[in-house]
Parts: sequence; C-alpha cells; structure tokens
Amino acid sequence: MKRIQVPVIGGILLIAAGILFLLQNFNIIGPDIALVWAFLFVAGGAIFLYVFLANRTQWWAVIPGFALLGIGALIAISQLAPGLEAWGGALFLGGLGAAFWVVYLTNRDYWWAVIPGGVLITLALVAGLSSLLEGIDVSGVFFLGLAATFGLLSFIRTPEGRLKWALIPAIVMLVMGLGFTAFSASLVRYLWPLALIGGGIFLIVRMMRSK
Repeated sequence: MKRIQVPVIGGILLIAAGILFLLQNFNIIGPDIALVWAFLFVAGGAIFLYVFLANRTQWWAVIPGFALLGIGALIAISQLAPGLEAWGGALFLGGLGAAFWVVYLTNRDYWWAVIPGGVLITLALVAGLSSLLEGIDVSGVFFLGLAATFGLLSFIRTPEGRLKWALIPAIVMLVMGLGFTAFSASLVRYLWPLALIGGGIFLIVRMMRSK
C-alpha cells in the first residue's frame, strides 16, 4: 500500500460514514447496520496503525488507532455478544492504555507515556473488577495500580538518570491503596481501629516510661 493511498482510503471511509448518517437521518435505513459502523471504525483504526507502522516517528497515530479499534470492538460486541457488554468499558480503556505502552516501547525517550498507560490500564482493571464483583468496593485497586505505575516509572533510566522522584507518589498511592483495601475488607474493618488504639496506647506508655 503506497503512502498516498492512506488519505484516499481515509477519505472513502469518511464519505461512507457521511452517507450512512444521511440515510439514517432520512429513515431510509434503520439502526440494524451496527456491524457496518463497527467495520468503519475498525478500518479507520487500521489506517492510523498503518501510518505508525510505515513511519515510527508518527507515534501519535497509535492513540487514535487503538481508540477507533476499541470503539469498533464495542459496537461489534454489542451486536454479536450482548452478554459481554459489561466488559466494554474495560476493553476500551485497556486498548487506550496499550496504545501508550506501544508509544513507550517504540521510543524509550517517551517515558511520560508510562503514566497515562498505567493509569488507563488501572482504570480498565477497576472497570472489569466492578463488573465481575458487583457490590464490592474496588477503589483500593485504583490506588494500588497507580502505585505500581509510579513504582515502575522510578526504575526507568533517562539521560539525566533514574526518575527517583516517582517513588514519592508511588509510596503515597501504596499507602492509600492499602488503606482503602483494608477498609473494604469486613474483618480488617475491626482490626484497623484496634490497631489505631494499640498505637495510641503504645505512644502513651512509651512517653510515661521516658519520664
């Protein structure tokens, strides 16, 4: 495929999308052509990915490419496997997160891509667990995922050295994640206040002994 063909194919897809919109607005066709929309989104995503594969310096194309593929997959799932629609959000967010990881793995100088990549993968995990474990608080998973993201970031080497500053938000997020996870567990709900009481007694006794 020649590079000049990429905008031509993109233009054809836009024209097809415009025609479909007009036909739906005039009620000539119904909403039962969802798979056609899925194909158009997937094709659009494939074009952006081709732009990236043809020229790795065009890293930005990965992001809309994965986004369009995710939208196409969501539409296809809603038509072909309605029972999996609850996982649609996790699939879409995971796809966007994967796009940023591809950007980083392609060029290690773009270490900043690890942050949105980790955050989006974490959100995908939270969305998936929320669908799987209904009624259970999984907010601690979000902070633990952020802690893992910044913890990983602290090991990345740049021309200026390691990103040691990332350890600070990693530790803060780890403490918050463990705290939220502890509060969400029924047994630890009772152990947590007891631990606080025990810590307070320890500090008072220690002060009295020092006197």
